[in-house]
Amino acid sequence: MRALVTGGAGFIGSHVADRFLRDGYTVTAVDNFDPYYDPAQKRRNVAQAQSNDSYRLVEADVADGAAVTRAFEMAEPDIVVHLAAKAGVRASVDDPASYIRVNELGGLHLLDACKVHGTAMAFASTSSVYGNTSRVPFVEDDYCDRPLSPYAASKRGAEMMVHAYHDLYDLPIAILRFFTVYGPRGRPDMAVAKFTRQLWAGETITLHGEETERDFTFIDDIVDGVMGAVAWVGKGRRTDTFNLGRSEPVRVTRLIELMGKALGVEPRVQVGRLQPGESKVTSANVSKAAGAFDYEPKVSLEEGIARWVEWLDGPEAPPRDRGPG
Repeated sequence: MRALVTGGAGFIGSHVADRFLRDGYTVTAVDNFDPYYDPAQKRRNVAQAQSNDSYRLVEADVADGAAVTRAFEMAEPDIVVHLAAKAGVRASVDDPASYIRVNELGGLHLLDACKVHGTAMAFASTSSVYGNTSRVPFVEDDYCDRPLSPYAASKRGAEMMVHAYHDLYDLPIAILRFFTVYGPRGRPDMAVAKFTRQLWAGETITLHGEETERDFTFIDDIVDGVMGAVAWVGKGRRTDTFNLGRSEPVRVTRLIELMGKALGVEPRVQVGRLQPGESKVTSANVSKAAGAFDYEPKVSLEEGIARWVEWLDGPEAPPRDRGPG
């Protein structure tokens, strides 16, 4: 079996590619090494995979339609996992056009290629599409008509195009809404990595809203969900949307407490205002994914933080995140 993974050098994408390799797939990973964060971290993410004869890395931008076509012709995939995206809620407020280009136009290029080749796909989306919905936990049939940021709007727009292509061309696609993913290889702009740097530096952490809650989900549980969706979408020509989260939202203050304990640091915290584009809470109802492909998150926040701290001492961690001394 052959898999094509876009965003394959990124946080989630590199883990998904590794799982495909362990399962015996031939993997083609596509990534443009966008400088949103240090590309050297992405190089570390894929270093081990590149020693595998069943792995190939293609440096290309999914917003380039011709490049996507070439990647498909090279990979001849049986399944596509589309994870390439322009990430970052706050950054999208400053540069919305780039988010439309990558997240919507890039997604369209993947859909076109799947249409031509008749390939099933798992299509990554985000819990951000729910905005400040009044229904908690979040359920997939919510209208999602009030995104709070250009990032969320671009991902919701991409979801709508998926449904259009399914209706027009009978493409089998699983839309996956991820909830606050963390763990080894995590992006440096996300809470766990950012708080780690601040705790080590003895800095005061500023929270955006005192009661903010997030459904922190460990990377291994997300990858299990992706692989379950891959199996599900391969069984028939159907399209549906699934939440992938821990389904246990936690106050961000509790996350910081656990991190301080794991790192041996006493946290200093001050509370600020909720930033534009940010939701007050994220909370996943995962019963739909559980019913469709037995999705069951297993890693508690305590265990996940311990595994994150262990990873920080390994060769894949960024040098600046190895701690004091």
